[in-house]
Amino acid sequence: MSAVLQSFIAGRWVGQQAAQPLRSAIDGAPVAQTHGEAIDFGDAVHYARTVGLPNLLKLDFQERAQRLKALAKYLGEHKETLYAISAHTGATRADSWVDIEGGAGTLFAYSSMGSNELPSGNLIHEGPAFPLGKKGGFAGTHILVPRGGIAVHINAFNFPIWGLLEKFAPSFLAGMPCIGKPATATSYLTEAMVRLVEQSGILPAGSLQLVIGATGDLLDRLNGQDVVTFTGSADTAARLRVHPNVVRHSIPFNAEADSLNCAILAPDVTPDDEEFDLFVKEVAREMTVKAGQKCTAIRRAIVPRQHLDAVAERLKARLAKVVVGDPSIEGVKMGALASHAQQADVAECVALLRQSTELVFGGGTDFQPVGQGVEGGAFFQPTLLLCDKPLQTDSVHDVEAFGPVSTLMPYDGIEEALQLAARGQGSLVGTLVTQDPQTAARMIPVAAALHGRLHIHEREAAVESTGHGSPLPPLKHGGPGRAGGGEELGGIRAVKHLMQRTALQGSPTMIAAVTGEYMRGAKLIETEVHPFRRHFEDLQIGESLLTHRRTVSEADIVAFGGLSGDYFYMHFDEIAAKDSPFGKRIAHGYFVLSAAAGLFVSPAPGPVLANYGLDTLRFVKPVGIGDTIQARLTAKRKIDRHKKDANGVGQGVVAWDVEVTNQLGEVVASYDILTLVAKRG
Repeated sequence: MSAVLQSFIAGRWVGQQAAQPLRSAIDGAPVAQTHGEAIDFGDAVHYARTVGLPNLLKLDFQERAQRLKALAKYLGEHKETLYAISAHTGATRADSWVDIEGGAGTLFAYSSMGSNELPSGNLIHEGPAFPLGKKGGFAGTHILVPRGGIAVHINAFNFPIWGLLEKFAPSFLAGMPCIGKPATATSYLTEAMVRLVEQSGILPAGSLQLVIGATGDLLDRLNGQDVVTFTGSADTAARLRVHPNVVRHSIPFNAEADSLNCAILAPDVTPDDEEFDLFVKEVAREMTVKAGQKCTAIRRAIVPRQHLDAVAERLKARLAKVVVGDPSIEGVKMGALASHAQQADVAECVALLRQSTELVFGGGTDFQPVGQGVEGGAFFQPTLLLCDKPLQTDSVHDVEAFGPVSTLMPYDGIEEALQLAARGQGSLVGTLVTQDPQTAARMIPVAAALHGRLHIHEREAAVESTGHGSPLPPLKHGGPGRAGGGEELGGIRAVKHLMQRTALQGSPTMIAAVTGEYMRGAKLIETEVHPFRRHFEDLQIGESLLTHRRTVSEADIVAFGGLSGDYFYMHFDEIAAKDSPFGKRIAHGYFVLSAAAGLFVSPAPGPVLANYGLDTLRFVKPVGIGDTIQARLTAKRKIDRHKKDANGVGQGVVAWDVEVTNQLGEVVASYDILTLVAKRG
């Protein structure tokens, strides 16, 4: 008897009664059963709001980023447990790597981005702040704060682990407890992963709940502070988007839907070019990785008509070498579809496509996957179709067989290729294979209007390319139109999508107090102690030093030019400099920067450990011979990354606002410097 899966609701595992059996995609044997008990979604939502949300907001961005890193490590240490279960989904080891280690890798990526890009606390200042009046007493900016709601993530069957984790990571960073609902067919793998998460004890209680089975009245219980995300078919996305409660409360809804993605072989590529084989390899790979069950897979291969036969022959030869069968057998390169229902759906879609296409490869009655008991599995042979008149044929742009299926489409001229790409009505990703930069420059801006991501493939990129079908954490995942119109990933953008953006107005002093970031015009804190002598905990935002003055001499310019090797005419040629817009010789900008450092640096050993960066540098006005400069150094922003050095001493990051002025009080240079500052003890 196979195990009964359980939902993880309100801090406890729910489910004892067997309901729907879930079968192995390899041999059809029962793997698990869903539970028959109804879920109390009122309890789930209440727990998320009253336990999960407060627990998450007790931590700040930096602390939540650390939890993501710890969880990624933990899942990595227990990955073999997940690999063993993943085999039942029909996935090969390589397929499972994308799902399991790709999911953990996404946690690592968001941990790193959170540590490096997000502040301490739970408010993001989306600056810079700017004056709204002439006297400097009224200013404006934008802030991002936690929504105070929960995130409901509804996922597809093809990536049971990555699909949840790539949504969970930015939600967790944004301070939103999550309720995850995986597709039922492969929910046994998601359940195993969530059990590991719960077993780790790394996440605060209420951070993540799991729904096995239907969502019931869950969406009816949400409000305008909540968020719903969905990955799956365009039809289901359309139904969920207009759910009455989602519409009534204007609940943000993000959809990432299946799309008829394309790959275009540019006309500059010939069968003798390396790029030609790269195109063939990419199409074949996207047909067979995960048995073609990827929302990013290549469904339409658009090729110059004169190369159609050559592409077809090389694709046939490559596909003929793909061994399909039980992934546990050595040499098998493609496993099964995730379920028998999926197998039937793909067969139905292929039958529809066959009405307006020719069969190039696959569909043979002699297809026999490798392995014992595979006759009870959900296997489907890689199938390549050809549509000779794609501009006059609707089905190849409307019907998606969500499996190892792709259609060849010939074109005559670049404009026709772009028309065919656009017939997808919005795609997650498209690939252009070309060796001509001008062709890329011509085609990409046109194609970009209907694609969420574009991948230019040629021999230089191929050395490191992750391929057409791989969404990456730093890049957005999502697309317009049919692809759902949503955005996921994209680095810290994903976190910001899940927060509330609010415009803020007030005096510079009030804005600085709210944002935790000094803005010019705010009240300064001037003491007898040099700010560089303060430990991290003791330093106050707005603590400031106005330095003594320094008059710039010709000797300074000559000496700096000799040290740096910068003999630009503006610094050394009196006659040419007079004819310049400045009308005189001026000091090097980087001399001004260095001289300012000499004015404000406290030279003795102390809490400031190192200067490791400089941001927003602007040279506003020239500094001439005889001008006198002065600097103001102000503590602008503090970030506690909760880290210690090799000696166990804690440290934080401090950003300092530096304003360099001349004898007329005019700003000549403006920038931020970033320093590591030691903590007490």
